[in-house]
Order: sequence, then C-alpha cells, then structure tokens
Amino acid sequence: MKAVVMAGGEGTRLRPMTANQPKPLLPVVNRPIMEHVLRLLNRHGFHDTVVTVQFLATLIRNYFGDGEEFDMNLHYVAEEVPLGTAGSVKNAEEQLAGEPFIVVSGDALTDIDLSDMVRFHRENGAMVTIGLKRVANPLEFGIIIVDDQGRVQRFLEKPTWGQVFSDTVNTGIYVMEPEVLQHVAENEVVDWSGDVFPALLEAGSPIYGYVTDGYWEDVGTHESYLRAQADVLSGKVDVEIDGFEMSPGVWVAEGAEVDPEAVLKGPLYIGDYAKVEPGAELREFTVLGSNAVVRSEAFLHRSVVHGNVYLGASTNLRGCVIGKNTDVMPGARVEEGTVVGEECVIESEAYLANDIKVYPFKTIEAGAVVNANVVWESRGQRSLFGPRGVSGLINVEITPELAVRLASAFATTLKKGTVVTTSRDVSRGARTLKRAVISALTAGAIDVHDLEVVPLPVARFHTSQSGIGGGIALRTSPGDPQSVDIVFFDESGADLSPAAQRKLERVFTRAEYRRAFPGEIAELSLPSRGIENYAYELLRCVDTSGVRESGMKVVIDCAGGTGALVLPSLLGRLGVDVLTLNNRLDEDSPTDTLAKQMRDLQHLGDLVSSSGADFGVRFEPVAERMSIVDENGELIDNERALLVVLDLVAAERGEGRVALPVTSTRVAEQVAGQYGVRVQWTPTAIDELTKAARADDIIFAADGRGGFMLPEFSRTSDGIAAFVRLLGLVSRTRLSLSQIDRRIPRSNLLRRSVPTPWAAKGAVMRAVVEAADDREIDTTDGVRIIEPDGSWALVLPDTSEAVTHVWAEGTDTDTAQRMLDEWGAVVEQAEE
Repeated sequence: MKAVVMAGGEGTRLRPMTANQPKPLLPVVNRPIMEHVLRLLNRHGFHDTVVTVQFLATLIRNYFGDGEEFDMNLHYVAEEVPLGTAGSVKNAEEQLAGEPFIVVSGDALTDIDLSDMVRFHRENGAMVTIGLKRVANPLEFGIIIVDDQGRVQRFLEKPTWGQVFSDTVNTGIYVMEPEVLQHVAENEVVDWSGDVFPALLEAGSPIYGYVTDGYWEDVGTHESYLRAQADVLSGKVDVEIDGFEMSPGVWVAEGAEVDPEAVLKGPLYIGDYAKVEPGAELREFTVLGSNAVVRSEAFLHRSVVHGNVYLGASTNLRGCVIGKNTDVMPGARVEEGTVVGEECVIESEAYLANDIKVYPFKTIEAGAVVNANVVWESRGQRSLFGPRGVSGLINVEITPELAVRLASAFATTLKKGTVVTTSRDVSRGARTLKRAVISALTAGAIDVHDLEVVPLPVARFHTSQSGIGGGIALRTSPGDPQSVDIVFFDESGADLSPAAQRKLERVFTRAEYRRAFPGEIAELSLPSRGIENYAYELLRCVDTSGVRESGMKVVIDCAGGTGALVLPSLLGRLGVDVLTLNNRLDEDSPTDTLAKQMRDLQHLGDLVSSSGADFGVRFEPVAERMSIVDENGELIDNERALLVVLDLVAAERGEGRVALPVTSTRVAEQVAGQYGVRVQWTPTAIDELTKAARADDIIFAADGRGGFMLPEFSRTSDGIAAFVRLLGLVSRTRLSLSQIDRRIPRSNLLRRSVPTPWAAKGAVMRAVVEAADDREIDTTDGVRIIEPDGSWALVLPDTSEAVTHVWAEGTDTDTAQRMLDEWGAVVEQAEE
C-alpha cells in the first residue's frame, strides 16, 4: 500500500514562522514535522510515498530529496494552484496506480498505529476509513459521530460551539480504496470533508471511523506548536529524538557543547553543535536548534529556538519562539507568546512584550519597548470577535491603536474605493475611537460616509443602501459603561458572518494591511438628512394605517440614548399622543445597567397606568431592542413580548413563516399555528437569525431578548421599526396587550448555566449525545433532546465564556424542572 503525504499548506496561522518556509518544515525538537511523519510511515512499512506540494515546494524537495536518507522512495506531485485536500490527492492519481492508499498530513504530529488502522479498514470492507481522535476543543476540526461498529453517521466541518455534538474529530489521516478518486473532479478545488465524504455518506458508501488512542496534534497555532515540543520532551508521543539523554529528560545532540556550570532543568533538548556557556539557565521544555549559541547568564524557559540563533549574555526568553539565523543581543527580553521570524536582530536591552509577532528580516533597536497592547486583547478572549463584535475595556483592551489596526484590516478585505459608513453612540469613548477608525479607513483607500451620532438601526439602514460596502459602528457595551463594542456590518447592514470575521481576523493577525498610494487617499463625507431618510422609508414600508384615527396614547422612554434623535419627529408624523421620557443625549450614562433599567421600567409602568396610556415602551440606548409595558403598567417580559407581537403579526398576515431561535418556547408554534403561520427554528447566533430573515416568505423574526426584525423594512434587529409596527397592530385590533397576553398559553421554560472549562466542552457535548440514547435529538444549535410528549431540553455551549447553558421546557413546571436537573447533571458529570 502506498502513502500520500499532503505538504502543500501555507500555515498562515503560524506566521511569521511560516512567512519564508512551509509549515511541514517547521522543526519539532529540531526535526521538521514532516520528517517525523515520514519516519512514522517507514516504521509501519510504507516505503513508497507520494508527496503533494504547492507552497514553497522547492524547499521541501531540497530537504527530503528522493527519500533515500529515510529509507523511502519519495515522489513529488506539484499543484499549480491550491486544489484542496481531495484535489491534491486526485492530482497524484497516476502515481497511486489504482491501489489502496493511506493519506497523512505532513504538518500534524502523531504516532497513530497506522498498521492497526489499515487492519481495521480491511476487516470492515470500508471504502474510506477516517482516523479519529477525541480532543478538548473541536472547533478547528471536523467533528464526527460513529455507531458502535465504527461506521460514520454524521460529520460537520469546523463547527461553532452551538453545533458541537461530539469531541471526536477528523485527524486528516485516511485509508482509501482507489475508486474514491472517481468522486473527485480533476483540476478543481475539492475537499474531503466538505465535498467528497458527504456525497459518499449520502450514497450509502461504507465510511468508517477509526478512533485512536495514539497521540495526535494539529500543529496549527503558536500555542499548539509549543505544546507539541513539550509533548515530545515529556514522552507523550512516540517519536525519535536525535540525541542522547545526558541526564533524565535532558537530551543533547551530537557535537553540542554544554558547560558544566550551565543550569539544565529538563525536560529539554539541545541541538547538534549548539553551545551553552557557564551560568546560562535552560528550564523545562526548552528546545535549542542546531548551532545555537547561548551566552552566560541567559535564561530560557518553555522557549523554542531554531537553528543558528545567537542569544547574548543575560537575555531572557519565556514561552517564545525565535526563528533561525536571528541574533538576540545582550540583555534583551522576549515574553510569553511572542514569535520572532528568521534573520532578525533584537538589539541589546530591547523588550518584546507578550504575544508580539516580529516578521523576518526586521531589526528591533536597542532599548526599544515593543508593545502593541495585544497582551490585553488576548486575555479572556478565545478569538477576536465576540457576540457583540470586538469588545473590551476602553483604553485598556480597546485602544485607538487597536481601532486603527482593526479598521485597517477591514479596509484590506474590501476593494479600493468601496464606501463604508461609520457611526457611534453618545459616549466620548466611542467618539474618540471613531476618529481613529475613519483615519485608518481613508488611509486604506476606503471612502467614508460618517453618520455621526445615530441609533444603531439607522446606521444599519444606511449601510444597506445601494453603493455601500459595509460599516463600522462604535457603542458602549450593554451594561458596562467602561467598555466599548466595535461592530462591523456587511453590505446589507447585518453583522459580519463568521466567514467574513475569520477573513478580517486573518488580516489583523498577520498585520498585512493595505495602504493607499498618495493619490488614492479616500474621502470623508457627512451625509445630510440621514435620520429623515430613515424615518421616511420606515413610514413608507411599515403599515401604520389606523394609527392616526385610533387616538392612541403611548409612553416612551428613550433611555438618554440615540433613539431621542428619531422618535419625537417620527411620532409627530403618526399623530400619536406621546409622553416622552429621557428624551436627550446623555453622555454620562451611555448604556444601561441592570439597576437603571429596572428603575426606569418601574417609572415607565407607573406613568402608563396613571395616564391611561395604551402601552409603554423603553428602548435600549442604541434603540436596537425594546421592552414593553402593558396598559396596566405591568412589564411584559421578553419571552412573553415575543409571543404577544407574534400573535398580532400572525393574526394580521395569516400565512408565511416566522424565524425564532431554538431557545424560544414551543408555545410560539401554537400561537403561530392557529393562524396558519409556521415557525422556522434557527441557531441562536444573531447572524443565523438575520440570514433566516432574508427568505421571501419570512414575515417576522425575533431573538427573544427584545430584538425584533420586520422583513418588510429591515432584515436586522430594529427597536424603532418594531415599535412603529406595534403601534399599527394595536390600533387595528380591539384587544389590549394584557388581553392578548392572557389568551396565549403560559410556557414552562426554565434555564440554567453550568460553569464548564473550555477543555471539557467537547466531552460534555459527546456525553449529552450518548446520554440521549434512543431519544430524538436535534442539532440545529447545540443538542436538543425531545421526549415523546413534546418536552425538550437543549444543551448549548457558550461561544465566549466557560459556560454551558441548559434550557428545558415541559408540559408543566415540574416536568421542566426534572429535565433541567437531569441534563444539568449530565453536563456537570461530563466535565469532571
């Protein structure tokens, strides 16, 4: 059986280490990752191997040659352009001669028992056998469920936490029969997990999963790169270490010179012909490459130093990577998470703070302090984007410098000359950061339409107009006046999709920003009549018939936010008797705290009941969501408000579909169904709800947190439009809001949040699927377990916190509580 080693990847997440060398050549304990892979193949009898190459292919060919040094016969097949994981193997079809073959990634460290995997493949008569491994965080991999015999039932490529239904992931190691390649188109980009395997699974082909207990690490990030080094030194992975063990855990290669007065605390590795002078201290999990020099009094801990590196006296390295041919001069200090590319010079007494990336051929001047503040941004955040865009403390995590880099990255993802809107709330912090954003956008050849201070729905509305390519809005974080959110819009005014977020984050991480030539510096303009145009279009699209004739009286609370710029003039055109509260821009209180919100809602309720108003509404400061008070002054909580508005919309329309997140009560199906309206359940992510709302037959959407979408006007959450729609609905019905609320069945929906370490989330979701046994499950978002009587429980990992949420709804409160306790216990036990 032949082997195929895929070695064409660029390894973009590992830059700057991979800026000038392909990922398979990155050294792990002084040997390229791909060399460890080839030695594993050789141990299991795979001597005839095809290597697929694309990025910097010549470097791989030059290093490995024809394979004679490794007792192997290597053939190289080059791709002119990237063809994907399956396309690259198809490109090598002639070399495989119509025989079964094994596919292994050239940039993953593993000691999987390939012989046993081949045996498993043959015994099961499989067309494809996929190597599987259980991991703590499955988000970056394809997750797979197999039955008791190992046959694949379902898989999903690179899920979100809400889609995780297992912690068993695809390792990219496959045993295949030759006919599999008949399902791969020639000279096209084709992926195994995304294209070929789903088609084979649907066709009923025998695809099996081989779950390995062996070691496997996808060396795709700087953290995993350092972890792989530590695992080799700790003996967690069975690979050859080129050297002899001078003392327990201290490996020294041929020709290395280590002074007896040097302090060595293993496990660690010293490469061939390296030199360690007296007084130098090398601590745990340090790796020195070939010909590295460590001068006296230098200190290294958990650091990886590539070949031909010079470390001057009294240098201090902790948890960092130093690229080959780099000089680190005396007294320099390099901190955790920092990566220095090849052929750099770090001059004496320079300081590189945490998580800095220095690209190849750069010089850091003597005494310089290199600190781009990324140390603060990375803490407590597993990715750049959170549920509300990019969020953090003003001038600590979110600084003007960061705003410039984010806006520059956004500009780089767009074509030159694209028009982007900018806007903000009333806070001074948002105002300062918006100025930085505008400068970066125009410097990146992006024309800016600055809307200045407007409600978030108005900013989304203008961004969705023809000729606009996106937008950036800055707002104070809900509930935290010390923090700010930077929200990015696409051309429709919706939040960026996860794919667009990843694209922006890649540019941001690499710091590869586009700069305009002098003649291309873009324009800043301040569009006039923005709020008037929004109000005009809103009244044109939303049915307000009957409002003027009804003589309605309402009380509204603008919460001192930007809604105060729109609502008074808008309501004047509608002819409604209005009592307005907090109708001003309050810079000192740009967001809601829970205490302020409850106090204002109580005051709103008192005014509604005492004035005899039909109802009252309080907007959040950016007017994206609203809370509703009925004619008796009683607050209608968000869940009931969703049902009340749904009842009104469905009764009036009488057909179509409504989009609601899976966490909403199933009473919504009863409410909608009595009018012939169907419910489409969506994942909880706001971009998924927005995407669903774009369908032509969707008449209404809501997020269950006070956010409503009216497709006839906007496909994004808009509190102002929802309020205008509610005015029209109430004016045309003879029922009050409390009467509508009373006729809707009560729901028995309970919720609990269970603290869950990040490393345990995958195992938790696997345990939930296993505990469901033969009960019906739904994996629209998280895992929803459905009982025969219609009761259900939903287990959903949080995307930004170390928490797993559990919802349960039953036919009565006791049933809901029992299910909540049952599945909460499953989550708690799985993480132990």
